[in-house]
Amino acid sequence: MKLNLLSTLNAERAARRAAIVITNVASGKSRLVKAADVAKDPLRAILAERLRTGKSGMADSPDGRVFLTVYVPAPQLVITGAVHISQTLAPIGKLLGYDVTIVDPRTAFASIERFPDVKVIAEWPDKALPPLGIDHYTAFVALTHDPKIDDPALTHALARDCFYIGALGSKKTHGRRVARLKEQGLSDADIARIHAPIGLDIGAVSPAEIAVAIMAEITARLREEGEADAGSAPAPAIARAAS
Repeated sequence: MKLNLLSTLNAERAARRAAIVITNVASGKSRLVKAADVAKDPLRAILAERLRTGKSGMADSPDGRVFLTVYVPAPQLVITGAVHISQTLAPIGKLLGYDVTIVDPRTAFASIERFPDVKVIAEWPDKALPPLGIDHYTAFVALTHDPKIDDPALTHALARDCFYIGALGSKKTHGRRVARLKEQGLSDADIARIHAPIGLDIGAVSPAEIAVAIMAEITARLREEGEADAGSAPAPAIARAAS
């Protein structure tokens, strides 16, 4: 791999942007396609699908057989609310390959004892969220029921194009949330991206069941085929890039 190509690839990975290196099998020549440029590439359909799945491998092209090396950022699951649901949701997320972070300024809840194997930040969202690099490869979940915590967190997530954003609460609770967010200047289109009430409708009752419903909805959103269209941004793949 040429030095300039490698430097560009490292810069994309450092910025948590996906990219694909295309290597012609016969000639050995390589080129880099950034995720932002996939829609303009002659191989856009194949590249979009590979970004969606995160899988490297062989493919046919007009110039012959090529090997596609896919680099996608590690997926994140960011949760506001160190609550009972989070105690099940966090380990499920880790099991599925997410880097999980829980944010809650309430130190009585946000403790290592309650979340022994998860990154917990006992700070308010305005301080805790910016360093996390929340982006299109992030699933964001708001679970505190406290507007002082969840509302600014949701606003942050919406501004950073998370592939999934969900918020706990009934339809009535979400209606009040919608009114507050509109007062803060968010559009109907922005607010419509929030999955609320959160989780797939599986009749969940207990905190553990609700966590399963949330993770199922995140997975369904992740795997939506429509995101693989060449003209749109592909949904992030739960796969770590080959080094």
